[in-house]
Amino acid sequence: MAEADWNRSDAWIFVSVVIGGGAGRHLRSPNTRRPEGVPLAGVLATAEHLQDAIPARDEVESAIQRLCGTDLVMVQDGFFRLTQSGERLWRTRPRSGLSSTVDTMHGILTRNQPPATDPTWTLTEADYAAAVRAAFAP
Repeated sequence: MAEADWNRSDAWIFVSVVIGGGAGRHLRSPNTRRPEGVPLAGVLATAEHLQDAIPARDEVESAIQRLCGTDLVMVQDGFFRLTQSGERLWRTRPRSGLSSTVDTMHGILTRNQPPATDPTWTLTEADYAAAVRAAFAP
């Protein structure tokens, strides 16, 4: 099932997966990163750092479903990481400052291809709350 347009929160979560997983660091080779990716708490912490806000549970669930459905992100054993398509999209983006990266990626996603939804990944309230506690507990 295709969705009409990409949401800005889709780009926000995509960039959070990229940065949280270390894909953006100095354009390192994909082989130099941890293969498992980043846990949900890391995605949320990175998202908060980028926008000074914690994404809502439904924003995260919808974004991950759309990013997975379009083969840009994958979730395996509780870890989020880029697919080869996601890695290619990230590495070929125009360079911009951190403050405008989400907006830049939103424009790229919008011009690239319409989103598709993979409803097989869901985020329960309990898992979301646990990730928020893990990311932001003192």
